[in-house]
Amino acid sequence: MDIYKFAIRPLLFNVVKTDSEWLHQQTIRCFSWLSQTPTSWVNQRLQKSLCLYDSRLEQNLFGLNFPNPVGLAAGFDKDGVAASIWSNLGFGFAELGTVTFHAQPGNPPPRLFRLPLDKAALNRMGFNNRGAAAMAARLAQQKQKLIQPIPIGINLGKSKVTPLEAAAQDYLDSFRLLKDLGDYFVVNVSSPNTPGLRSLQDASMLSAILNLLQQENTAQKPIFVKIAPDLDWVAIADIISLAKTYQLAGIIATNTTIGRDGLKTQVIDQTGKSPQDEAGGISGEPLRDRSTEVIRFIWQQTQGQIPIIGVGGIFSAEDAWEKITAGASLIQVYTGWIYEGPLMVRQILAGLLVLLEQSGLNSINEAVGLQTKIPKF
Repeated sequence: MDIYKFAIRPLLFNVVKTDSEWLHQQTIRCFSWLSQTPTSWVNQRLQKSLCLYDSRLEQNLFGLNFPNPVGLAAGFDKDGVAASIWSNLGFGFAELGTVTFHAQPGNPPPRLFRLPLDKAALNRMGFNNRGAAAMAARLAQQKQKLIQPIPIGINLGKSKVTPLEAAAQDYLDSFRLLKDLGDYFVVNVSSPNTPGLRSLQDASMLSAILNLLQQENTAQKPIFVKIAPDLDWVAIADIISLAKTYQLAGIIATNTTIGRDGLKTQVIDQTGKSPQDEAGGISGEPLRDRSTEVIRFIWQQTQGQIPIIGVGGIFSAEDAWEKITAGASLIQVYTGWIYEGPLMVRQILAGLLVLLEQSGLNSINEAVGLQTKIPKF
């Protein structure tokens, strides 16, 4: 029996019904404490219980070694306070941030809500973080404590105080502070919670950002762009073209959605209001199918030549397999991890190994873009 799903999660979701963000803060505080003592008995137990190592899950992509394809999505560890702990929890890589050049408090609370009937979350955090300089100082210390290093990505956003016309310089300023500390970088122009940010997905505005970053990127760190699920196919095709022009490492598909179609949750417990009346992006299961459609489109348009990190609605090995066979080389989880608990990563990895065997494949890399029907088990 999964103690988290059947005992701990119901308790947490009910006791802390009024403040999802408080629960998140306490969790990240605990992980931060654990990251200060990476050789502790607790961390050794975490590794033994939550990690699964198998050479069939390994991949070498854009110059980095990924022990498995399941990563932590941006948004959980915004300030990089627990960078050295994620490998102990079974992840094959972790993405920190979103971080902005200027420290900022984000949007007024409450700003994070659970939608349990939909296995989803609604957030309008607004890139709350302590700023790029603070993250740089912290990562310089954290990286020395990594016992089993995994690729660490850094997700960059625009500071709210920075005008849209100065966005490119804002991203560049953050990149300059962090470029030696991240293994890969993500240009986040797709969060719905910073005014005007999604307009930066426009080809001309995104081009200006990517041009400046690649000029500064003398070490040739892998750079990704993270896109919204709500873009039409023409806009996504434009971004694919830019990814080729500026030799990006790949595309992350997708961020949260502003759509509200098909939600089962009529009233949010924490507010008493309908999700339709609350601003913010939806993550979790309602995003799953659309994000997979976007992944498949990018794969088809590029013939698999541009690596894709798939994120959105992953709760199980079957969900992960669906995105991988649609074209994602790597996947990321966040909302699913909150609902399913810390055992989820190991369970997904074990399930992927079963699916590989059922499909007659020798490695996860062979499954990317395979488009096979998902076997049931």
